[in-house]
Amino acid sequence: MSEDKVRLEQAEKIETKDHFGNSNGWLMEMFKSPDGKKTEVYLSAALPGAFKGYHLHRVRAARYVCLKGKMRIITYQREKGEEGEKWVRSEHTLEAGKPERLFIPNNVATGLENIGDEEGWLINYPDPAYDPELKDEQVEYMQEELEQGLVK
Repeated sequence: MSEDKVRLEQAEKIETKDHFGNSNGWLMEMFKSPDGKKTEVYLSAALPGAFKGYHLHRVRAARYVCLKGKMRIITYQREKGEEGEKWVRSEHTLEAGKPERLFIPNNVATGLENIGDEEGWLINYPDPAYDPELKDEQVEYMQEELEQGLVK
């Protein structure tokens, strides 16, 4: 396809659901790699009061920027302590109008909670780009599993 012509490109938008099958927002692919196989940028939208997660990426890091609303990002990272290795929880708030970017390395369990009154929008620049051919790269967790120290 010629790169010197104005054209309209299809952007996939997918409804997302929580662990119980309830709608919690949507995800839209914003920018694909030149071969069209990998997603380099996407928008994750959360409904007011909705929670998305927990999930962990074995390969990819995330970089979140909030474009709309106010989002709490909850992470659980493995850390060594006196009693051995365990998940350690931390929270970060991102909101539209505050120019901040949150970096989350791979192997950190992450949950996204909309704590605002409107739909919350987070742009994510995954590194490396999302590759649907990588099987078992994303691991789902329940909060109870993280608090119990479970590692999948």
